[in-house]
Amino acid sequence: MSSTTEFRAQAMVLAAGRGERMRPLTDHTPKPLLPVRGKPLLQHSLEQLAAAGVGRIVINTGWLGQQVADAWPAKADMGGQAVQIRYSREDLDFGGGIETTGGISRALPLLDDAFWLVSGDVFIPGFPFDETLRQRFVQSGDLAHLWLVPNAPHHPKGDFVLTEDDRAETPAADDTRPRLTYCSVALLKKELFAPPFCDIPPGNPQGVKMPLVNQLRAAMLAGRCSASRYDGVWVDVGTPERLAAIGG
Repeated sequence: MSSTTEFRAQAMVLAAGRGERMRPLTDHTPKPLLPVRGKPLLQHSLEQLAAAGVGRIVINTGWLGQQVADAWPAKADMGGQAVQIRYSREDLDFGGGIETTGGISRALPLLDDAFWLVSGDVFIPGFPFDETLRQRFVQSGDLAHLWLVPNAPHHPKGDFVLTEDDRAETPAADDTRPRLTYCSVALLKKELFAPPFCDIPPGNPQGVKMPLVNQLRAAMLAGRCSASRYDGVWVDVGTPERLAAIGG
């Protein structure tokens, strides 16, 4: 993993997944590089981040990671905006992806104290990665801020409840409140990946695998997870049919 003391990324983009449901398309092409409207799927989010002023980005890699690393150089032009990119090569370090919290913990030395998290397999073309949102989050006592979207047909039960005071909660099985779906865009703080919320050592030297939902639920229980509803275009590009529906 490349690192410098000066590099503190304001965003991490997740690009390590295998994309099993996208096979055979992903047998030889990592899902973030599948074409959507004339450019790689991940390029859309990278350009949006750059346009919003996010100048330093970490991308983690897993399946066919070299293709991802070859796609964007360390200094990249994103629609006229210069962006510095570093890679967390889980494929080289551990032989494959180590899930979301595992990957974030691995890349933690490269990240700013508060950073955007974006999944490389979502298409959310109108989302405002506004620096004012990040700064507001920095000043808050929250460890996570999630964006929640209306439930898609393939995920009708949703994930979390959005309360009237803009908090995210994990509902009990008998909770009748309506749920929304976490859209894989969030603001997070490094503190969420340290005790008592996470017991993976800094930098995750052993490549421990762990999903992010563990930390999110812990933050919710501590009352430190806020959320907003997002009603713009959002697609979880998880199947060839959904890819085709957005112009892939």
